[in-house]
Amino acid sequence: MATTFDICTIDDIPANRARGFTIELNDETFDFFIVRKDDSIYGYINSCPHTGVNLEWMPDKFLDLSGSVIQCSTHGAQFRIENGFCIYGPCLGRYLERVELEVRDNNIKLIL
Repeated sequence: MATTFDICTIDDIPANRARGFTIELNDETFDFFIVRKDDSIYGYINSCPHTGVNLEWMPDKFLDLSGSVIQCSTHGAQFRIENGFCIYGPCLGRYLERVELEVRDNNIKLIL
């Protein structure tokens, strides 16, 4: 059976930006981030498929300067926002791991 966690409202994430989150789950931390692109949201585990490091270079800074791709702070790998596919860098062709999200009444929920 899936467990649902209330994360934030859509308005808590500015358009074309990202925000990181950590939740405690069975005495372990679960790091993930949500990208809001136009009217859509996308969620991924905060871990580069190349080395496993967190992706952001500062809190909530997951996107490149143009805001068009997710960028790893360690080796500069770039990932499509819409599907997490690596288009540049040492993990070319691999994907970020998606997290399941649901929006209900303007609230974003994480489903595990």
